[in-house]
Amino acid sequence: MSATVSTQVVTLLTAAPGLKEAERIALALVSERLAACANVIPGVSSIYWWDGQVQREEEAMVVIKTTMAQVNALEARLVELHPYDIPELLAFPIAGGHPPYLAWVGSEVEG
Repeated sequence: MSATVSTQVVTLLTAAPGLKEAERIALALVSERLAACANVIPGVSSIYWWDGQVQREEEAMVVIKTTMAQVNALEARLVELHPYDIPELLAFPIAGGHPPYLAWVGSEVEG
C-alpha cells in the first residue's frame, strides 16, 4: 500500500455505555463523513479504575475506520457526542490491507 499520511487509513476504538449510545455515536460519525464505517460490537465487559476503585460495566465497542487527515476532527466530534467525561479513543494506523477497501475508506471521508 502506498499512501500519503493524510490518506493513510486509521482504525479507532471507543466504548460506549450500551448499544443505543454506541449506535448513535457511530451513525453520527459516518453520517457526518468523519468515518467511512463503524462497527458496533455489543456485550463488551469493561473493567477499569475510576474514582479510586475498580469498576465493571457492560459496554458496546465501536470500531471506526477513517483516515489520518480526519482523526482530529473525529476526536473533537466524538468528545461532543460521547456521554463519558473522558471517552476512550485509541487510534491505530493501518500498515496494509486490501487496496480497494483502503481506497474506499479514503474516498468516503475525503470526498
